[in-house]
Formats: sequence, structure tokens, C-alpha cells
Amino acid sequence: MKKKLFYAGLVTLLGTYVFTGAQLYRATAADAQDDPYVQLELFSRVLERVRRDYVDGDKVTYSNLISSALKGMLDSLDPHSEFMLPVKYNELKEDTQGSFSGVGLQVGVRDGTLTVVAPMEDTPAFKAGILSGDQIVKIDGQSTERFSMNDAVSRLRGEEGSKVTITITRGGGDPRDIELTRAEIKLFTAKDVNNQREFPLGDHKVGYIRLTQFGENTADELEDGLKKLESQGMEALVLDLRGNPGGLLDQAVAVSEKFLKSGKPIVSTEGRVPGGDLQRRSSGGGKKRTSLPIAILVNGGSASAAEIVTGALQDLKRAMVIGETTFGKGSVQSILPLPDGSALRLTTAKYYTPSHRVIHEHGIKPDIIVPLDEDEEAAIQLRRQPGGATSLEDTLKAFPEDRRERLRDLVTNGRDAQLERAVDYLRGQNLFGKRKEAKAGETNAPAPALN
Repeated sequence: MKKKLFYAGLVTLLGTYVFTGAQLYRATAADAQDDPYVQLELFSRVLERVRRDYVDGDKVTYSNLISSALKGMLDSLDPHSEFMLPVKYNELKEDTQGSFSGVGLQVGVRDGTLTVVAPMEDTPAFKAGILSGDQIVKIDGQSTERFSMNDAVSRLRGEEGSKVTITITRGGGDPRDIELTRAEIKLFTAKDVNNQREFPLGDHKVGYIRLTQFGENTADELEDGLKKLESQGMEALVLDLRGNPGGLLDQAVAVSEKFLKSGKPIVSTEGRVPGGDLQRRSSGGGKKRTSLPIAILVNGGSASAAEIVTGALQDLKRAMVIGETTFGKGSVQSILPLPDGSALRLTTAKYYTPSHRVIHEHGIKPDIIVPLDEDEEAAIQLRRQPGGATSLEDTLKAFPEDRRERLRDLVTNGRDAQLERAVDYLRGQNLFGKRKEAKAGETNAPAPALN
């Protein structure tokens, strides 16, 4: 009897030990997946094995292997994070100083394909007729199939005067090679309806200013345009942000506050780092324009800083947004320098509008949707090209033959349905405002004297 009890107890003890051991093993295995020491040991084993046994030994220095591993790690996160070697980091610093040499393309990765978000105006890419939505399938003969956005940028940049050939497809047409000569990129970012900087006042006293991107001087250039229009008696404004790929956050804030009262929220950021969130508010620079009727034009090429301005003025009921849903690039990239001169560009937060709408991957939806088909979008960009009708026929050769006649007609007749809708809206606002003023005047008028 004692033996039976002993064996029963032993079996129970062993069962408990096995069960407990299994649970501990599972917990340990799960922890190991996020244990830096376990994973670093795995990484070092693979690194050493590749360095020692890979067939082409001259291609596998420790430096190259580590750089490639870091690049792959950052590329796996999102299209905007990257590991930058010292040369690339220096290029980035030149960009923030407002001076770099390249072709003038803002690019992004859409559905796995390198795609033009927008060409920067007055640059080699813009003058060559490259349009938003063009797909870049090769750069200097090399397929872009696995390129990140940053791979493309590094190949498109280069010494001023040097050449690069890109292969594009447009609207399902055949691939076409375009040779571009790199140039120093210096841009005026505020332009009038004629692609100049004269800013004539339109019919019904409606002004028009187009911001091509948000550079270091955008707010100042916008102010110059506003003053010219105000001197002519402007009563309403169309702010055109179509095809604007974004730029500097500070400039987006400075542009927004030209139309806002002091203290109004413009944009906020939220990330994982405690205390790292921020909110930008208006300093009140737009006191005299806080009641100016505004219509903002946007489309799928409006991104980043353009979306910050649009979202802020829409949320605060300061502008009517007209057009099509914007691109949806609303993430914050922090630059983290490293001791060897390289750096990380890491997505650390997301932008939110004043009503706490997330911009990233959602974009800003217009209040009034005015869709344009692919040809209508292309025609607007073609009209902005330098050379006008002189260069039109050459540019049309990049399109499939069955689209050329309609594009030619659209460019020639000069219609812009989105702009027309904006002017109609603002004209109605002006008439409504004047009626209210007239009624208020009648109410406050002195009673007629009795004689």
C-alpha cells in the first residue's frame, strides 16, 4: 500500500515537473524572440559565417555587411525610414540648407512601384514633361523594382551638369527613356495663375496663389503675393496646393497662421517617446485676414506640409477644401546622427490635424469633391510647362497615341473644373457677405426725420 502511494506521488510530481517545464520553455522561447542578447548572438553567428564562407570574399567586409544589415532593417519599417551612410547624410544636410543638385523629382513608392509624386517646378524633370503619377521603372538602365524611395533619390542626385537617364511609363503606355541633366535646384514656390510672380487679380475680385512646395522662403513669398493682391482690392483667395509634395513643417505653420487668430491649433505630433509630442499654434500673424474667404485646391499629389495646411484650415472652418483626396504622407522623420558620420532617419511620430485626424495613409478628404480624370489632371500640368504650345507636341509623344488628341484639346481650351468650382464658391461667399452687410446697414440706419 505504501509502495502504491509512493509511486502515485512520484508520478504526480513528475507530471507537475514536466508541465511546469513546458510552461517555462514556452515563456523562455517567447522572451527569446524579444531578447536583445539572444538575437544579437544569432546575428553575430550569421555575420561571421557569411564573412568566413561566402564565395566572393572580396565583397563581404564587416563594414559592408553591417551597413547592408542596417539598411535592410530600416527599409523594412516604412518607405521614409533609412540608414544613411556619411555621403548620404551630407546630402541631406545640404538639402536642409536649401541647396542641392539633382533633377527635381519628388518620388514615393506606391503599390510597390516607384512613382512620381510631383515634379518640382522650374527643374530639369519639370521642363522634360515628367508628370505626377508617372512610374519610374529604370534609372540609368537599372530596374527600380526593389528600390526604396531613398535608393531612387541617391541615384537621381549628383554633380551639377552630370546626366541621368530615367525610364518612365505613363497611363499604361510603353516605357520611354528621358535623359536629364542635373542642375542646382533653386525655386520660387509661390506663383500666380500664369505661372509667374505678378499676381493679377481675377474676376469677381478673387485672388489666386499657387504654392509649388514648402521651402525656406515660402511664407515670405506668399506674403508678397497676398500684398500685391490686396493692393488691387482682393476680396477672396484661391490657395492652390495641387501637386505640392510638401516640405518644411515650420513653413506649413507659417503659411497657416497668416489666416488664423492667435492661439489657434495648427498641427500636433504623437509618437512613442514620452514628452516628445508637440503642438504648434498660430502666433496671430494673420489678424487682418482671419475673415478672408478661402478655397484650397488639392489632389492626389498634395502631400505632407500641404496636407498640414489643408487639414488645419479645414478643421478650423477657415477654408473650403475642393478637389480630390490628398496623398496621405503625414509622418515625422527624426534625424539621429551616429559617431562615424552616418545617421538614422527614423519615423518617430505622426501628424494630426486640430480635430485629431491622422493624415498618414488617409490623406485629407475635400469638402467639395471635384474629380478629374487622368487626362484632365495631365492637361493642367502640361499647361504649366515652360514653352507652352511650343513644347506640347514633344511632350505628348510620351502618352499613348489614343490619348494625344484629347490631351491636346484639353490643354488648348484651358479649362480647369476644380479652379472654376472654387471661384464659383468664393463668388457666392462674397455675394452672401455683401447681402449681410447691406441688411445690417438697413437695420442700423437712423430713422427718417419728421418735418
